[in-house]
Amino acid sequence: MAQTVTRQDLTALIGRELGASDWFLIDQARVNAFADVTLDHQFVHVDLEKAKKTPFRGTIAHGFLTLSLLVHLCLPFIPTLVKRKLVVNYGFDKVRFAAPVRVGKRIRAVSTLVAVEIENEDKPAVVAEWWSLHVVDA
Repeated sequence: MAQTVTRQDLTALIGRELGASDWFLIDQARVNAFADVTLDHQFVHVDLEKAKKTPFRGTIAHGFLTLSLLVHLCLPFIPTLVKRKLVVNYGFDKVRFAAPVRVGKRIRAVSTLVAVEIENEDKPAVVAEWWSLHVVDA
Protein backbone atom coordinates (compact mmCIF):
# COMPACT_ATOMS: atom_id res chain seq x y z
CA MET A 1 0.00 0.00 0.00
CA ALA A 2 1.34 3.44 -0.91
CA GLN A 3 2.30 5.62 2.01
CA THR A 4 1.67 9.34 2.38
CA VAL A 5 4.94 11.20 2.91
CA THR A 6 6.34 14.69 3.26
CA ARG A 7 9.04 16.03 0.96
CA GLN A 8 11.60 15.31 3.66
CA ASP A 9 10.32 11.73 4.00
CA LEU A 10 10.57 11.29 0.23
CA THR A 11 14.18 12.44 0.22
CA ALA A 12 14.96 9.85 2.89
CA LEU A 13 13.57 7.11 0.60
CA ILE A 14 16.13 7.78 -2.17
CA GLY A 15 17.95 4.57 -2.97
CA ARG A 16 15.60 2.41 -0.91
CA GLU A 17 13.26 -0.20 -2.30
CA LEU A 18 9.69 1.06 -2.55
CA GLY A 19 8.12 -2.28 -3.37
CA ALA A 20 7.17 -4.68 -6.12
CA SER A 21 3.88 -4.97 -7.95
CA ASP A 22 1.85 -8.11 -8.33
CA TRP A 23 2.62 -10.20 -11.40
CA PHE A 24 0.60 -9.09 -14.45
CA LEU A 25 -0.19 -11.40 -17.38
CA ILE A 26 0.56 -10.15 -20.89
CA ASP A 27 -1.97 -11.98 -23.06
CA GLN A 28 -2.62 -11.84 -26.79
CA ALA A 29 -5.92 -9.98 -26.37
CA ARG A 30 -4.11 -7.10 -24.61
CA VAL A 31 -1.35 -7.03 -27.24
CA ASN A 32 -3.96 -6.99 -30.03
CA ALA A 33 -5.89 -4.17 -28.34
CA PHE A 34 -2.67 -2.15 -27.96
CA ALA A 35 -1.89 -2.76 -31.63
CA ASP A 36 -5.33 -1.42 -32.54
CA VAL A 37 -4.94 1.70 -30.39
CA THR A 38 -1.43 2.51 -31.63
CA LEU A 39 -1.93 1.30 -35.21
CA ASP A 40 1.19 -0.85 -34.79
CA HIS A 41 0.19 -4.21 -36.25
CA GLN A 42 3.67 -5.53 -36.94
CA PHE A 43 3.35 -9.29 -37.37
CA VAL A 44 5.68 -10.09 -34.48
CA HIS A 45 2.96 -8.72 -32.18
CA VAL A 46 -0.24 -9.99 -33.78
CA ASP A 47 0.44 -12.95 -36.12
CA LEU A 48 1.36 -16.04 -34.13
CA GLU A 49 2.19 -18.23 -37.13
CA LYS A 50 4.60 -15.72 -38.66
CA ALA A 51 6.04 -14.81 -35.26
CA LYS A 52 6.84 -18.48 -34.58
CA LYS A 53 9.42 -18.26 -37.37
CA THR A 54 11.31 -15.43 -35.65
CA PRO A 55 13.95 -15.75 -32.93
CA PHE A 56 11.14 -14.93 -30.45
CA ARG A 57 9.32 -18.20 -31.35
CA GLY A 58 5.96 -16.49 -30.92
CA THR A 59 4.30 -13.13 -30.52
CA ILE A 60 5.76 -10.51 -28.21
CA ALA A 61 4.33 -7.43 -26.53
CA HIS A 62 5.11 -4.01 -27.89
CA GLY A 63 7.85 -2.36 -25.86
CA PHE A 64 5.60 0.66 -25.45
CA LEU A 65 2.84 -1.56 -24.05
CA THR A 66 5.21 -2.74 -21.34
CA LEU A 67 6.31 0.83 -20.67
CA SER A 68 2.72 2.10 -20.54
CA LEU A 69 1.82 -0.42 -17.84
CA LEU A 70 4.25 1.14 -15.35
CA VAL A 71 1.62 3.50 -13.96
CA HIS A 72 -0.81 0.66 -13.24
CA LEU A 73 1.91 -1.56 -11.84
CA CYS A 74 3.53 1.08 -9.62
CA LEU A 75 0.51 2.83 -8.13
CA PRO A 76 0.28 0.45 -5.16
CA PHE A 77 3.70 1.48 -3.84
CA ILE A 78 4.52 4.96 -5.18
CA PRO A 79 4.53 7.28 -2.15
CA THR A 80 1.90 10.02 -2.14
CA LEU A 81 3.09 13.47 -1.18
CA VAL A 82 1.15 15.25 1.56
CA LYS A 83 -1.24 17.84 0.04
CA ARG A 84 -0.70 16.49 -3.49
CA LYS A 85 -3.25 17.89 -5.93
CA LEU A 86 -2.16 15.91 -8.98
CA VAL A 87 0.74 14.08 -10.56
CA VAL A 88 1.67 14.02 -14.23
CA ASN A 89 4.23 12.03 -16.15
CA TYR A 90 7.15 14.33 -16.80
CA GLY A 91 9.15 11.99 -19.03
CA PHE A 92 11.69 9.21 -19.11
CA ASP A 93 15.47 9.13 -19.38
CA LYS A 94 17.45 6.17 -20.67
CA VAL A 95 14.53 3.94 -21.67
CA ARG A 96 15.69 0.56 -22.97
CA PHE A 97 13.67 -2.49 -23.97
CA ALA A 98 16.28 -4.95 -22.73
CA ALA A 99 14.34 -8.16 -23.33
CA PRO A 100 11.22 -9.11 -25.28
CA VAL A 101 8.06 -9.95 -23.34
CA ARG A 102 6.60 -13.04 -24.93
CA VAL A 103 2.83 -13.28 -24.94
CA GLY A 104 1.78 -15.47 -22.03
CA LYS A 105 4.52 -14.19 -19.72
CA ARG A 106 3.85 -12.18 -16.58
CA ILE A 107 5.61 -8.93 -15.71
CA ARG A 108 5.91 -6.79 -12.60
CA ALA A 109 7.41 -3.45 -11.69
CA VAL A 110 10.06 -3.45 -9.02
CA SER A 111 11.48 -1.00 -6.54
CA THR A 112 12.48 2.45 -7.71
CA LEU A 113 10.51 2.41 -10.95
CA VAL A 114 13.63 1.49 -12.86
CA ALA A 115 12.82 -2.08 -13.87
CA VAL A 116 9.99 -4.19 -15.14
CA GLU A 117 10.75 -7.86 -14.67
CA ILE A 118 9.65 -10.82 -16.76
CA GLU A 119 8.93 -13.86 -14.65
CA ASN A 120 11.57 -16.57 -15.12
CA GLU A 121 13.76 -14.40 -17.37
CA ASP A 122 17.26 -13.08 -16.67
CA LYS A 123 16.84 -9.57 -18.06
CA PRO A 124 14.24 -6.93 -17.23
CA ALA A 125 11.83 -5.98 -20.02
CA VAL A 126 12.26 -2.23 -19.53
CA VAL A 127 14.90 -0.15 -17.77
CA ALA A 128 14.06 3.53 -17.44
CA GLU A 129 14.55 6.57 -15.28
CA TRP A 130 11.00 7.82 -14.74
CA TRP A 131 10.35 11.44 -13.91
CA SER A 132 7.09 12.62 -12.33
CA LEU A 133 5.92 16.10 -11.44
CA HIS A 134 3.97 16.26 -8.18
CA VAL A 135 1.82 19.34 -7.66
CA VAL A 136 1.05 20.05 -4.01
CA ASP A 137 -0.88 22.68 -2.10
CA ALA A 138 1.38 25.24 -0.47
